[in-house]
Amino acid sequence: MLKENSILLRRLTILTDFFLLGASFFFGYLIRFSSYPLLFSLAHYIWILPFFAFIWVFLFFIFGGYTSFRGKSYVEILFTILKVSIIGFLAFGSVTYVLKFEGISRAFIILIFFVAACVIGLEKFAIIYFFRNIRKRGFNCRHILVIGTGKRAQKLIHSVFEHKEMGFVMVGIVDEEAAKIGHSFNGCKVLGAFKDLPEILKNNVIDDVIFVVPRSWLGRIEEAMGFCEMQGVRVHVAVDFFNLKFTKARQTSFAGLPLLTFESTPDKLWDLMIKRFFDVLISGISLLLLSPLFVIITILIKTTSRGPIFFVQRRSCLNGRQFKLYKFRTMVADAEDRLKEIIHNNEMDGPVFKMTNDPRLTNLGKFLRKISADELPQFWNVFKGDMSLIGPRPPIPAEVEKYDYWQRRRLSMKPGLSCLWQINGRNKIVDFNEWMRLDLEYIDTWSLWLDCKILFKTVPVVLFGIGAK
Repeated sequence: MLKENSILLRRLTILTDFFLLGASFFFGYLIRFSSYPLLFSLAHYIWILPFFAFIWVFLFFIFGGYTSFRGKSYVEILFTILKVSIIGFLAFGSVTYVLKFEGISRAFIILIFFVAACVIGLEKFAIIYFFRNIRKRGFNCRHILVIGTGKRAQKLIHSVFEHKEMGFVMVGIVDEEAAKIGHSFNGCKVLGAFKDLPEILKNNVIDDVIFVVPRSWLGRIEEAMGFCEMQGVRVHVAVDFFNLKFTKARQTSFAGLPLLTFESTPDKLWDLMIKRFFDVLISGISLLLLSPLFVIITILIKTTSRGPIFFVQRRSCLNGRQFKLYKFRTMVADAEDRLKEIIHNNEMDGPVFKMTNDPRLTNLGKFLRKISADELPQFWNVFKGDMSLIGPRPPIPAEVEKYDYWQRRRLSMKPGLSCLWQINGRNKIVDFNEWMRLDLEYIDTWSLWLDCKILFKTVPVVLFGIGAK
C-alpha cells in the first residue's frame, strides 16, 4: 500500500511541477515584457513553454528529484534544484545557439528558470515540511524490525529515534541468542530469537526488516530472510562488513549472478552522460570559435622557432589506458633530450618535473604557457573522448610507473583540462602528495555541480595566469 501511495504521490508531484512551470513561464513573461507588449507578443515565445517544462522535469527526474524525500535534507533538495536550473539553462541556451533560433531574449530565459527554481523550491520544501510534521504525529510511517544487537545495530536504532521526521518506527529487535529476549538496546526491546521471527511478523505491523549482523552470521540468516520473503516484507542487509574508507556499495548482477559491488569512483550514469554531452558540446563549439586563434598561433610558432607546430605526447588516462595528447609546442625541438641536463632543478616533490624559467621554453612558449593557450588543442582530445573538460590532469606513463599504489586511484576517472589542482594554484603546489590529494578529493566528491564550480573558477585562473610557469 505504501508503495502504491508513493507512486501516486510522485505522479501528482510531476503534474504539479508541470503546472508550476507553466505558471513560472507566464509570470516571467509578464515581468519581462509588460512594458513592451507590441514588440514581444506571447505567441512569439509560447513554443518555449513545452521545451522548457520538458527539460526541467527530465533533469529533475534523472537527478533523483522525484525519489522519496523521506531521507533527504533541505540542503540536498536545494542543490538538486540549483543543478537543474543551471544545467537546464545551459542546455536550453546551447540548443538555441546551435539551431540558431532568433529573437529569443536571454533575459527572459534566465528569468523563467530563476522563477521556476524559486517556485519549485518552495513546493518541495512545503511537501517535506508537511510530511515530516504528520510523521512526527505517527502518520505515513514505515515500521521497522531490526535483526541484531551489535554496535552497528544500536547505531541504526539510535539514528531512527533521533530522526523521527524521516517516518520510521522501531517495532523491536530480533537476535540469535534467546537469552537476550526482553532486554532493551538504546530503548528498543528484543522481541524474540530467530525461531520466533514468523510469529513476530504475524503479530506486528512490519514494513521493513533490516539485518545488521556480523559477517559470521551470514550463513545463519538465510532461513530468516526466507520467512520475510514468504510474507512479502521488504528485507535489507547492512553491507558495511569491510572497513573501506571511501568505497560505496551497490547491488548489481552479472550473467544472472547477484553481486555486491564496491565502487570508489562515481557511478551516477545519468550525471556522467550529461557530463559527456557538455564535453562534446563545449569542446566542439570551442574548436569552431577558436579556429582563427589556432591559425595565428600556428603562424607564430612556425615563424619564431624550428620544429613542429604541435607537441604530441602519450599520456595515461582511465585505468591505465593511453592516448595521444596534443599541445601547441612551447619548447625547443629537442626539449625531451635535454631534460636530463636540468632534471636536478626539479621543483616538484615527486615523479613530476616542474621548473620555473625552464631554459627549454621559447619566448613565444613562455607567453602561451602563461595564458594556458598551449593547452587549447586538448579540446580535440575532449571532443574525441580521451579527456573531459574537468578531471585530474593526464600524467606521463613513466610518471605513473613511479606512483605509490594509493596514487594510482587518480587514474580511475577520465582526465581533464582543468581540476582542483589547477584552480588551487597548480604549479605553486610543489608537494606531489598534495596534488594527488586534491585529485582524489575531486573523485570522492564528484558531482556536476562541482564540475561547474571548477569550470567557472578556471576562467580567472587562466586569464590572469595564476600559478602558471
